[in-house]
Amino acid sequence: MGLTIAIPAVCFAVGAGLSYLFFRYGLKTKYDNIIKEAETEAEVIKKNKLLEVKEKFLNKKADLEKEVALRNQKIQQAENKLKQREMVLNQKQDEVQRKRNEAEAIKENLEAQIAIVDQKKLEWDKKKEELEVLHAQEREKLEAISGLSAEEAKERLIDSLKEEAKTEAASYINDIMDDAKMTANREAKRIVIQSIQRVATETAIENSVTVFHIDSDEIKGRIIGREGRNIRALEAATGVEIVVDDTPEAIVLSAFDPVRREIARLALHQLVTDGRIHPARIEEVVAKVKKQVEEEIIETGKRTTIDLGIHGLHPELIRIIGKMKYRSSYGQNLLQHARETANLCAVMASELGLNPKKAKRAGLLHDIGKVPDEENELPHALYGMKLAEKYKEKADICNAIGAHHDEVEMTSLLAPIVQVCDAISGARPGARREIVEAYIKRLNDLEQLAMSYPGVTKTYAIQAGRELRVIVGADKIDDKQTESLSADIAKKIQDEMTYPGQVKITVIRETRAVSFAK
Repeated sequence: MGLTIAIPAVCFAVGAGLSYLFFRYGLKTKYDNIIKEAETEAEVIKKNKLLEVKEKFLNKKADLEKEVALRNQKIQQAENKLKQREMVLNQKQDEVQRKRNEAEAIKENLEAQIAIVDQKKLEWDKKKEELEVLHAQEREKLEAISGLSAEEAKERLIDSLKEEAKTEAASYINDIMDDAKMTANREAKRIVIQSIQRVATETAIENSVTVFHIDSDEIKGRIIGREGRNIRALEAATGVEIVVDDTPEAIVLSAFDPVRREIARLALHQLVTDGRIHPARIEEVVAKVKKQVEEEIIETGKRTTIDLGIHGLHPELIRIIGKMKYRSSYGQNLLQHARETANLCAVMASELGLNPKKAKRAGLLHDIGKVPDEENELPHALYGMKLAEKYKEKADICNAIGAHHDEVEMTSLLAPIVQVCDAISGARPGARREIVEAYIKRLNDLEQLAMSYPGVTKTYAIQAGRELRVIVGADKIDDKQTESLSADIAKKIQDEMTYPGQVKITVIRETRAVSFAK
């Protein structure tokens, strides 16, 4: 029994010992393998770290070398700049020294010349005194010989020279005028006639009233409304006086502003066509028509500039050009006048070898000051020039606008062309009409202006005020004075009167000897 127990115990002990030995051997082997792997990995990590360290070292070294090179470059540049500055300073010092030497030399030369001048001045003063003495002696001798004092002789000489100068000047002026007339008159007439012939002209007469035709008196009553409410509303909305009288099938629209008259006419037409006429409807239609007329004004301006081939105008200038359609001057439609002037300017500029596009542009814009949006006290030429300057037009075009009535001085060749073409457009037959009273007053003013001069006996305004005949007394004015008198009258008419075209002044002087044989 005891043996039976002892054998298994021994076997267990031996197995445990063997197991322990095998386990220890396995652990040792595994331990050795782990150690080897760790050592191998450590070597790899070591090598990698050494490589990283070397790479960082090389990068740092390269960066340092670059920085050193950059610093060396900057130092070199600074040294070069310093050398250049030193060279410049040396050159400036040399130049200053040279100039100083030159200044010293010039100073010495000037001092020498001043000394010479002082000496010459003393000599001249001495000679001057001697000459004055001699002159006084000679004058005394001459006065004694002639029996006249020096002042009397001087006055006689001056009077003689004046008369001689007047005669020569009048003769010279006549020669120049004859020559200018022979050479320039024919060419000027040719250019003006060609310009007029090449431009189609139209006659446009406008009034301050517009007649609105209606079909029956029933419609007239509807327009008036109950107790005149409709007509009062229409007058208030449009600013136009509406005259309803006994004239059959007609209503008169009266206003000085053609735009307002046009708005009132179109509004009446729409109201009559629609049939609904009451104050609220009137205000609605008038507001709509105002918008339509404004759009039509802009469209008219655009169409005009396109027709004339003018580009690059400011939108506000285009609107002003469109407004010209509803303005008139002496019965001549302003837009038609501006188009006519523009075409004339282009033709005349081409004949004279100037830029026709610029001339056409200036001709179209020359009267923009006649259609102001607000009231102003400036002449229309100056106001138009300010508008052109405001909207960035070129200086020669602005000058042509401002100078076409001699309000400012002409500084470009475009200005006289615009002035002449404006006069041609306004002065041609049928272009404008005048009130009879104003026409008669202008003729009387012409005659009275000429009568204000001394020596004038009679004056006659003929050729519709385009020629003035002045008759002078033969015993009061001589032939030389007649020429200056005609020029003086012409200048005074230019300065003080407003007239279309030009006025010819003819001064007539004659002597009649009458005797009778008995």
